This record gives sequence, C-alpha cells and structure tokens, in this order.
Amino acid sequence: MLGKVNRVLSQENQDVAVPPTVARERRVSFMMVSGVVALVLAVAAVSIPVPYVVESPGPAINTIGQINNQPVIAVSGTQSFPAKTGSLDLTTVHMRGGLPDSQINFFDAMRAWLTPSDSLYPSELIYAPGISQQAVNSENSAAMTSSQENATAAALTALSIDFKTVVAVASVVTDGASSGIIKPDDVVLTIDGQDVTGISVIQGVLAKEPGAPVSVQLLRDGVNTSVSITPRKGADGKFFLGITLQDRFTFPFDVKISLSNIGGPSAGMIFALGIMDTLTEGDLSGGKHFAGTGTIDPQGNVGAIGGIAQKMVGARQNGAQYFLAPAANCSDVVGHVPNGLQVIKVATLKEAYEAVSDIGAGKDSSALPTCK
Repeated sequence: MLGKVNRVLSQENQDVAVPPTVARERRVSFMMVSGVVALVLAVAAVSIPVPYVVESPGPAINTIGQINNQPVIAVSGTQSFPAKTGSLDLTTVHMRGGLPDSQINFFDAMRAWLTPSDSLYPSELIYAPGISQQAVNSENSAAMTSSQENATAAALTALSIDFKTVVAVASVVTDGASSGIIKPDDVVLTIDGQDVTGISVIQGVLAKEPGAPVSVQLLRDGVNTSVSITPRKGADGKFFLGITLQDRFTFPFDVKISLSNIGGPSAGMIFALGIMDTLTEGDLSGGKHFAGTGTIDPQGNVGAIGGIAQKMVGARQNGAQYFLAPAANCSDVVGHVPNGLQVIKVATLKEAYEAVSDIGAGKDSSALPTCK
C-alpha cells in the first residue's frame, strides 16, 4: 500500500506534457490579444488629441511682386515706381494643433519632433486656454492690419513724407477709472494741457501727482469734449486711466497691401521696405533675393517675432540669399541658419534699408552685422 502511494506522489511531482494543439491555441490567443491591444493603442494615438502645437515653414511671398497679376503693394495718389526685379519676401510659419477646433494626434507630434525644420511646443505656451481658431484668426487679422499701417507710417517717416497722427482709444477697461466717461474711438487730444502723442505722455502726467484728477480733452464724433478722470492704482502701484490706445494715421496718399490668409504683425519691416522701394526710383534690391521678418512701429523700430527658425527655412526654400532678422531674435537664429543663407541683424528700418541698398548696389556684404 505504501509503495502505491509513493508511485502516486512521484507522478504528481513530474512535469506534465501539454499536447501540441493546446500550446498552439494558447499562442494564437496571446497573439490575438496582443494584436487587439496594439490596435487599440494605434486607434488611441490617431484619435486622441495631444496638447501640442507644431510650427513648420510656411510660404514666402515677394512683397514687391504680384499675386494673381495684382501687385502686393500698390500706391495711388502719388508717383510710384514698382520694382521690376528682385525680391523682398515676407516669411510665414504654418501652425497646427493647440486649439479646440484644430488639434494634432500623437503621430503628428512625433513626426514633428523628428523633423528638423519643425518645432513642437506645449499649447499653453502659444495660446490662451479655450481660445478658438476663429478668435485667433480675428486677432491675427487685426494685427496684420495694424502692421500694415505701422509699416506705411515707418516708411513715410524714413522718407521724410509728412502725415497726420492721432491717438485714439482702442478699448476701455470695464469698471476702470474711465468707464462711462471715455468711449472707444475717442481721440485723446490733451491731458492736463499737454498734447497726447502716445501713452508715454499720459503716463508722465499721471506720475507727477499720483492719484490726482486729470483733465482730458477728447474729440468724439467731431466734437471737442473735456472730461475729468480720477486715476486708479494698479497692482504694480502705478496709476492708470483704464484705457488702451492706438495710433491712427491720415496719409497723403493711399497705400494698399493685397494679401489674404496671412495674419499677425511679423511682416511689418518687410512691408515698410517694400513701400519705400515702391515710392523711390530704381530697384532697391538690385535684382537680388532678400527675405526677412520683424515687427515695425511708426518710428521704424524692428521688434522680435516667433518661429524665426521655420521662417529662415521657408525663405531659403524659396530661393532667398539674404535674410533680415530682428536683433532681438538673435538667440533663436544661432544654430538654425540654413546653408546658403546670409543672416543680417537689424534693429531699425534704417539699418534694414541700408543693408538691402548696399547689397543691391553690389557692395560687399561680409562686413554687415549678423547674429553670433
């Protein structure tokens, strides 16, 4: 009896062979489950959006050229000299993702991360939470309009052509010091007797006697109006009227810039150069291919922009030999310059104009300032 028990125990401790058919069925089941999991992950990667924005090179457009047989820059009401040769390209960035109605998936993000000419950013660094594509388009359109007006003002200033400027109210802060007193579109003429030529004049008056009431003369619907406003202290301890201002210009002739589906302020400098070229005899570029980017203010100061690495790639792909870059963007330029493109650092419209003029005239460009 004991021997029989020992034989049973011995059998229980031995490995039990699994029939080949069962093993195959297990492998097939495992492969099926793995395939389903992979399929689910693939579908999720395609369908579930990721909170990132992709910046890639956009088109470059010659501002002294034509689109659909129409000049990009047209001047009427005075003599003009449309360019016959050369290019002054504005450069753009194509942006995808980051908005509720414009999103990218995991594969899109990985593709951008692996593409040298693309940049990938968390959406919160680019857009305000919840903002729509329509709102972004509206903001970009308004910025483009303002950029074109500033470019015209800067070009005319550089050419010593007179024009009129007034400072108008763009918006009034709700429940601010000026709420119910000042209205949008009011033209601000004086504050405590001083002519208002910009926000700095208002800030200077408010700083003299912090918190004291000020007298503001306005032009509203063609009628002069005088109001008294008591400034309010902001979080930084300074006093404010609670309004935002914008320059409004009256030019002695019309400058029309025909461009669609492009927004933002970054073409300002190139627009200004194109306007100057159109208003002066000869071809500024000397037949050479320039591109560039940078905001512009009415005084001709060139400001920083975003996406300059992509803009340089787009410029070179379109054939540009020279690229005008804002001095404030030099840290973004270094290490991203495409082969065959010379970058010229500029801080003002005057510097940009002189660089293009010198190169166009055949002068050596190697001594021009660049980003290091």
